[in-house]
Amino acid sequence: MQNFKESVLKLIIETSTNLPSDVRRALARAKEEEEKASQAGLALQAIAINVDMACDHSGPICQDTGMPTFEIETPVGANQIVMREQIKEAIVEATKLGKLRTNTVDSITGKNSGNNLGVGAPVIHFDQHEGDDIEIRLLLKGGGCENKNIQYSVPAEIPNMGRADRDLEGVRKCIMHAVYQAQGQGCSVGALGVSIGGDRASGYAYAKQQLFRSLDDVNPIPELAKLENTILRDANKLGIGTMGFGGRVTLIGCKIGAYHRLPASFFVSVAYDCWAFRRLGIILDSKTGSIKRWLYKDDTPAVHMAKEDGLPLTGREVKLTTPISEDQIRSLKVGDVVLLNGMLHMGRDVLHHHLVSHDSPVDLRGGAIYHCGPVMLKEGAKWEVKAAGPTTSIREEPYQGDIIRKFGVRAVIGKGGMGPKTLAALKEVGAVYFSAIGGAAQYYSNCITEVAGVDFIEFGIPEAMWHVKVKDFPVIVTMDAHGNSLHADVDKASAKELAKFAEPVSA
Repeated sequence: MQNFKESVLKLIIETSTNLPSDVRRALARAKEEEEKASQAGLALQAIAINVDMACDHSGPICQDTGMPTFEIETPVGANQIVMREQIKEAIVEATKLGKLRTNTVDSITGKNSGNNLGVGAPVIHFDQHEGDDIEIRLLLKGGGCENKNIQYSVPAEIPNMGRADRDLEGVRKCIMHAVYQAQGQGCSVGALGVSIGGDRASGYAYAKQQLFRSLDDVNPIPELAKLENTILRDANKLGIGTMGFGGRVTLIGCKIGAYHRLPASFFVSVAYDCWAFRRLGIILDSKTGSIKRWLYKDDTPAVHMAKEDGLPLTGREVKLTTPISEDQIRSLKVGDVVLLNGMLHMGRDVLHHHLVSHDSPVDLRGGAIYHCGPVMLKEGAKWEVKAAGPTTSIREEPYQGDIIRKFGVRAVIGKGGMGPKTLAALKEVGAVYFSAIGGAAQYYSNCITEVAGVDFIEFGIPEAMWHVKVKDFPVIVTMDAHGNSLHADVDKASAKELAKFAEPVSA
């Protein structure tokens, strides 16, 4: 199979840079349904532009290219050992090309492998079938949405929903709560893969397998088809919306499967995926390894999703340049759209842990920290940004307030919002939390004019402290210096809406 590795490399690149047709259609419907002048409408427009940019320039849709998960069906007698090695070689090549971020970290040493290979990485599942071709499906599911996966063991008391029993009504309650608990931290609008039954391990695996179904398909089990439609309808009444900003659309898909189980166990496992639902597949000739056809693609080329070239700005946007003064910060309120200019300092999990007990290599007074683990490639002596969207901020909640106070930080940028400790520090010091659009890695990298430097490169590219200059970098104030939090408001309001679905609902 002389063309097998090349075919897999094409699959990886295309999956990272081009959304499948069914996801494009679902996002287009969400964009039409959402109020265009709202924060959610603004976010969906940025998402559409980002999808177009990624496709046009073959850049990663989201900087978090996830843990590559391959589901492979082969004819009897195919050499799976050789295929596994060539898949790993293709992963390394895609990483060198900047189509995958260096994402694999040793859990004991904390060291990034630098090539996306390691124990258990990538994930490759083989199965045999009676056909003559090789079928490969690939899912790139990022860490932000992976962290919002959830598993329930019923019977159980579900917050705001009451008791969930061992029946489909109990399953419905679990799934609705799964949507609620994700809020904007999983980059809604999202899609769910759900497994009923199995054991704990097989339940999660089967839930993720449901994400390989097309969003347009119909479940062959009538009871599950009915439940899928009910969840999709009712989840969009919770008011969580795109990025958790509030809005009319929260979910674009729900796919449910069922396994047999032990008498003592009843698990409901939910795999949450973000709007950057990167999943494609190929059918290969088993003799040559050449691609015969693509899966999840229409026959026609992908059309542009964005009808406009830029964001629908109103002229009321606030322009700020770092370093920012306390007076400028305290003049902002939740809902303001800000165009940032000047220097941003990228940093996430490892950096925040480090800064709590160490000095910063640069002066952060009046500055902005951007929760981002970018895709960077070194071209000659210079670093080039290949993708730079926000990461989920709540992971920094144990550290962020202390860092704001210690260094005089005026702005934190991320996605999904932060908690009460950070909110208290914002009010005390005079700082704000800006929400960027999760997954919009190409859109935001286009706002970066220069990589001015890097510290702690030994932490690995995603965890290093990058210093970048930006121009008209669009963000929304979602936590201000007066103790207000859009995220807390949406959480409270959506919890109230969730409670309305505690009783059985009509289909």
